[in-house]
Amino acid sequence: MSVWEQLVGQEAAIEVLAEAALAARRIVDGHSDAAATDTDDARSMTHAWLITGPPGSGRSVAALAFAAALQCTGPVPGCGECAGCRTTMGRTNGDVHSVSTEATQIRIEEARDIVGRAQVSPSQGRWRVILVEDADRMTERTSNVLLKAVEEPPARTVWLLCAPSPEDMITTIRSRCRHLSLRIPSVQAVADLLVRRDGVDPAVAVEAARSAQSHIGLARALARDPQMRQRRREIITAPITVRSVGEAVMAASDLLETAKAQAEAQTEERNARERAELLRQLGMEEGERANAHSRAQLHQLEEEQKRRAKRAIHDVLDRALVDLLAIYRDVLMLQLGTGADLVNEDIAVTISDIARASTTAQTFERVEAIEEARRRLAANVAPALALEAMAIALRPQV
Repeated sequence: MSVWEQLVGQEAAIEVLAEAALAARRIVDGHSDAAATDTDDARSMTHAWLITGPPGSGRSVAALAFAAALQCTGPVPGCGECAGCRTTMGRTNGDVHSVSTEATQIRIEEARDIVGRAQVSPSQGRWRVILVEDADRMTERTSNVLLKAVEEPPARTVWLLCAPSPEDMITTIRSRCRHLSLRIPSVQAVADLLVRRDGVDPAVAVEAARSAQSHIGLARALARDPQMRQRRREIITAPITVRSVGEAVMAASDLLETAKAQAEAQTEERNARERAELLRQLGMEEGERANAHSRAQLHQLEEEQKRRAKRAIHDVLDRALVDLLAIYRDVLMLQLGTGADLVNEDIAVTISDIARASTTAQTFERVEAIEEARRRLAANVAPALALEAMAIALRPQV
């Protein structure tokens, strides 16, 4: 199976990446220095890429597939069968270094480590590939650490940076990368993938893909877990039913507590496993008194887990707010009489009631309130305050 089959609804992007991978192969086979060539191959293949697209569009999947195609030794780059493709897609290829973070930011120490790895020539593959899956989680200071390395990398080093949009990267790095934008795949394309890859019932697959707004990872989770589908519906419908300030505050509190519980469920098992492994490495038993060195190691792990928990809560909340935006998108479609399909078919009655009881201007104001809450969360405003202000703004206007 070709590595490109992992990408859903991204035919134009696949064409660009496949052409670049083929040009990269010709460069390696025919030239010792890609930067020195002035050919169509050199123009198709560049040393730095910025791959952008909305959440769930497959930015990291596209970058990993491209990395595999660059390492491919099969008849056509990206064959999916050769050792280069299999090890890259399995994330075991020594010449492909993938960087992601479960904290809110990539630390500057991590950026320096990335730069060091980028200077090393490939040991067995055709290229040294540095894949930064969360490039948007670098501060300007951290991004500047990468700048020189991205601007002037060794001849056979390729940078693949992933971010939601070009504006999430500093201008100096953005200007040195070739930009590739991914689109949101269609609901049917995502549903077909769930049916083909995961054996999901076609009707459930369509419902999950629509509810997830074509976010592939979320659609898969919703399709496989009925309880998650119900929990998601409860989370996003609570703020739209408030009638008073008190109800708004309660809805905001419930949303935050649910997000914390969901984030804890996602990280609890992993945290316990990491702690047990660290204790084993330190030769300690749970509850045993630690010396200074062991305490430092345990403290470092706890801090890392706290950062991961903070990001998990933020991600759950942001996803809930995106789902909430979809409800008001449906409201607006009804108010404007577009005839477009509703994203939230299962609460069509509620959406219709809101559309009749409000104006398009009020709907736009509510959308702006949700977007403002997302901006405040991204700026590390206390979640309770951001959510309360949003929920109050969503109340019916008297």
